[in-house]
Amino acid sequence: MHDLKLQFLIVDDQVTIRKLCTTIGASLGFECAEAESAEAALAHIQNNSPEIILADLRMDNMTGLEFLEKVKKVLPRTEVAIMTGYGSIESAVTAMKLGAYDYITKPFRVEELKLVLARMAEKVRLVAENEFLQARLDSDIALHGIVGSSPNIQDVLRMVARLKDTRTPVLISGESGTGKELVARAIHFHGSFAKRPFVAVDCGSLVPTLIESELFGYEKGAFTGALRSKEGLFQAANGGTIFLDEIGELPPEMQAKLLRVLQEKEVRPVGSNQRVPVDVRVIAATNRDLEAAYRQGTFRKDLYFRLNVVTVHLPALRERKSDIPALVHWFLERHAPGRRVQITPAAMRCFMDYEWPGNVRELQNCIERALALGNQSQIDLADLPAPLYTPAAEAAPGEAVPGNGATDLEELERVTIRRVFEQVGGDKTLAGKMLGISRATLYRKLKRYNILRSAMEAGAGN
Repeated sequence: MHDLKLQFLIVDDQVTIRKLCTTIGASLGFECAEAESAEAALAHIQNNSPEIILADLRMDNMTGLEFLEKVKKVLPRTEVAIMTGYGSIESAVTAMKLGAYDYITKPFRVEELKLVLARMAEKVRLVAENEFLQARLDSDIALHGIVGSSPNIQDVLRMVARLKDTRTPVLISGESGTGKELVARAIHFHGSFAKRPFVAVDCGSLVPTLIESELFGYEKGAFTGALRSKEGLFQAANGGTIFLDEIGELPPEMQAKLLRVLQEKEVRPVGSNQRVPVDVRVIAATNRDLEAAYRQGTFRKDLYFRLNVVTVHLPALRERKSDIPALVHWFLERHAPGRRVQITPAAMRCFMDYEWPGNVRELQNCIERALALGNQSQIDLADLPAPLYTPAAEAAPGEAVPGNGATDLEELERVTIRRVFEQVGGDKTLAGKMLGISRATLYRKLKRYNILRSAMEAGAGN
């Protein structure tokens, strides 16, 4: 995941002013863009979300004040400074009332502009960092289910804070089960898009022959069974966000059509000659290496660069194992609210030792299963599925090691408890400590597996 540079847009009809401002912005580390008119600038922010804008007060067709009002409606968090002539101080004051950060009079000195831009950049960074910290405070580091305090998950939360009020296309990468849709929802619902539509599309599950009609809609009679017209998912997301999950699964012909929609901001329903305008922010996700895919020719290069403006990479759970205890307790509270279900130390050790190929989704499923099949008060080794708890390697020579499945897991547990119980000479307290379970749980297991009676019979036979 690369660091997100601040975007700086200069709006002025004089090319010399634009070049000077670009040079100053670049020296401050900004990603700079130019627009020669207010109209060109408004077109630019349809696909980009500059954090800082410097605009001239006097422009053809639209004044700097009118431009400021339009920008603040689309990008309320963007900081705008106005450039004015000496005789326009009243307009500068009006600009400040309309939400401008500052104004600067022409002609200006390089150091003077540098100072204004540096202050604007500092405000942008402070606001983003404050929102990030507030999100942690408000949700106990659980923003829309993104739980954890490891450095790489905190980087993800910082990116969410930076992106939530922008229209920038975002590509979320990560293995299956890492929580890519959670991040997309956090970006949408924690920002200025929160009250607008959010439409999630699983590109991998769409039937190939119906993908176009699902995404773009269809007209009545367009195909057999089309008894009425239906709007597509892009139209349903109009004004908001469309989340294209597993974008790498789209067939090549649909990739071309999607690129056209993103470029032209309009869709053509199947069976229609009319084009319908759509204005959506696109967040895409993939568990594949799209860069390798476009180099191999299986994914369109132009679509890749259209989507990959900013990348948020979600780490695999095995790369942030320090977050597992927090995730476990988060899922327990979510699926068994108020029940105060406990995790035995042995079960937690299994959670920490396991590699989690299915990532956070597999951990959640594991907790749900344990709550459904367990005793409702604590999760113990016996409540874990076979991949997590396999003491087969510890089984003594000559002891049968069963295969997989729930009954096999019980047999593995019985063998392990019996072996430990025999090793400690029947000391229940020591056996409980070695197994990482409470004395009460040990008694229940001993009774369940008839281990006490077996030990006594073995002792009588010696």
